[in-house]
Parts: sequence; C-alpha cells; structure tokens
Amino acid sequence: MRIGGTCVLRQSEADERLETDHPCVIQHAVRHDDPVALEALTSCWGRGAMRRSLDLGCGLNKAPGSIGVDSNPDATAADVIADLNRPLPFADDSFDEVRAVHVIEHVDDIMRTIAEIHRVVHDGGRLFLVTPHYTDSTSWRDPTHRWHLNTYSFRFWEARGFHRERHWYTRLELRESALHIELARFWKWTGFEWLVNRFECFRRFWEQYLCFIVRGKQMEFTFEVVKDRV
Repeated sequence: MRIGGTCVLRQSEADERLETDHPCVIQHAVRHDDPVALEALTSCWGRGAMRRSLDLGCGLNKAPGSIGVDSNPDATAADVIADLNRPLPFADDSFDEVRAVHVIEHVDDIMRTIAEIHRVVHDGGRLFLVTPHYTDSTSWRDPTHRWHLNTYSFRFWEARGFHRERHWYTRLELRESALHIELARFWKWTGFEWLVNRFECFRRFWEQYLCFIVRGKQMEFTFEVVKDRV
C-alpha cells in the first residue's frame, strides 16, 4: 500500500512494515516464499515512472532503482532472497529489463535460467548480461563457475541460430542488440580490441584462431526479449 509518497510493504509472517523511498528500496529482504510481500514489492515498483528492472545475483552492488535478487542472505543489497536455480518468484512479463552481471556462469542450468528470464520480461524488454570470456583466467579461477562461454554461446536463442536456422532445443528467442568484448589493456592500446568489436568477421577469426594468445576478459551482451507477436 502507499502512505503519502512512501511505499509500505507488509511481510506476511512478521506483519512488519518496510518503509521506503521511491523507487522502492526496502530495509529487509523478503523471502521467495512470501507471496504477499513479493506482490507488494513488484506492484510498488510498477507504479513508478522508472523502468521496472530486476538485478539477478546483485550481491552488495544492486543497480539503482532495481529489485535485487540474490541467494546469499548476507548480500544485504538484495530485496528478495531466492535460489537462482529455481523458478523466479515473479509473474510473467513483470519487468522491462533484467540485469545478470557475472551470474550466468554460476547457475546449474543455463537453459532453465534463460527461460525464466525470458518469462519475467515482457516482449521487447531487455536483458543485459555480463560474463567472462572462456579464455580469461578468471573464468577458470573461480571454483563456483560452471560454464565457460564465448561470444557465440547465446546464438542458441537467436532466430538466426548457429547456422542461420532456429535451434531445435528451444523456441525462446533473444535478439542480440549490442555486444562489447573487453580484452587485456595491452590489446586495447594496440587497437586489437576495437577491431574485434567493430568487425564480426575479425571477431570470428580471433575467436577461432587467436583467442588463446590474445585472450579475452569479459563480454557484455544486450538482448531484446522476443515473444509471440502473432
């Protein structure tokens, strides 16, 4: 409910009021299994003029104005404590955008996680995703990383697919609208990073033949979520 210009959320178990400033920045994270608090939280964000944004795996660095979700109860910036390997506790088409910064490499099942992100973002919404390039040492250094990805890994969800055909394992669609590849600083100074980002043919050549010499660091993707528009 709203009192004056303040959003107030009520947790069902503790019947505790969580007073916030707009956009909703709550004082205590709600649990994924508290539907009353979750509904109040998402509806509070929905009344604002800002984009409805979900920050998955936000940790202590939640994007301003977002609903932060994390599985770690010590991640105090999270608004919702939830296991990211389970269905997200939000209704279909709840968000304009989802941020997943250094998250996708940790999940148990990328297919399932992308499907959940696709479900909670409306048609035409945005997914901003950052993950290490598989040739970066940080991709392998962290024992919690389950996946090691390259710039073509997410073609799986594009209509053009790997070979200009839809993939038979999924009909969900993401349309890549932007990609930035970060290389080591030396290669940025030489202009090599600019070439990799400017020309896809050069990027393909780099990734097939040179990337274990000229190593990547991280990839920043922006996708448009595409749903049935019939």
